[in-house]
Amino acid sequence: MSRSWVNEAINKIEADFQRSADTHLFKVTAPAWPDLHIYLKDESSHPTGSLKHRLARSLFLYGLCNGWIDEGRTIIEASSGSTAVSEAYFAKLLGLPFIAVIPKHTSAEKIAKINFYGGQCHLVDDASLIYPESYRLAKETSGHFVDQFTFAERATDWRGNNNIAESMFEQMAKEPFPEPEWVVMSAGTGGTSATIGRHIRYSRMRTRLCVVDPEHSVFYDYYRHRDPGLTSAIGSRIEGIGRPRVEPSFMPDIIDEMHQIPDAASLAAMLLLEEILGRKCGGSSGTNFMGILLKLKAMAEQGQAGSLITLICDQGDRYLNTYYDAQWRREQGLDVTPWLDRLRAFWYRGELDALETLS
Repeated sequence: MSRSWVNEAINKIEADFQRSADTHLFKVTAPAWPDLHIYLKDESSHPTGSLKHRLARSLFLYGLCNGWIDEGRTIIEASSGSTAVSEAYFAKLLGLPFIAVIPKHTSAEKIAKINFYGGQCHLVDDASLIYPESYRLAKETSGHFVDQFTFAERATDWRGNNNIAESMFEQMAKEPFPEPEWVVMSAGTGGTSATIGRHIRYSRMRTRLCVVDPEHSVFYDYYRHRDPGLTSAIGSRIEGIGRPRVEPSFMPDIIDEMHQIPDAASLAAMLLLEEILGRKCGGSSGTNFMGILLKLKAMAEQGQAGSLITLICDQGDRYLNTYYDAQWRREQGLDVTPWLDRLRAFWYRGELDALETLS
């Protein structure tokens, strides 16, 4: 291994980070509850357009410092799309070949982005095949399988070093309620929720962590029953979150509360978020926002004042032909209209019973 190449590679990643400003924290309030402040950390503003930019940077530094990534070595990742986009960016930065092993139903916009950064897409019919195919390609190419689903929770320093939790809490310092009641986060690898949950405990905060999970994901049932053998034959329709198996990076013991969100509710919340912000966000941001609405309801019922935080995970323009396409939603059997009516009644008119079935 060339130590000089590794040193230069780390320098390039650190310089790229130095050129990047932190992501914005937007504040919104529901008309009916002005004393409940909602904050949305916009991770879609990263150079590669999603929260996974932070993860990809950490995974590359982790691989370099562990001696797994070296000059000319092919980088391989199993992904539903966004992590692969970000890793393709860092592979290009270091001049390394990159192969993304992704389900064939991954959005065309994400595939185009992977290709834009010089990556190669290896499509699989069954989402559960992304793991064995990644191992096979790593062996055939003598490459490095990054394996985000195993290493996400340990590649990031959860104590500090500008991780997502440290960043959001520092940005809250001058707000009326600087220590939020809840952070709401969906789980893909589980790495972000692990970072946030650990940082909350390390900082001795009273903030609690609520994790939201989409349909056809095993994380919610694993949180309730702790069966590591759980699997789902159907993959998540909300790209970037939810898994058909229990992933090593998912840490249930640091979660204070968990909810499973119907996919139609996630997409309705995504559309409501577009109305509130005047811009499009992805489906996982809708899942996050649905979780925020549930905690907002609980706090309103108790007469509490305070703050809540979640993330905008990625840009909505990646889903114009899926989540934002009414015909696609009909083909998927996702009727968002009843949910959107209920969410509007809750958000704009303060009708608490509109969310009764999901409390």
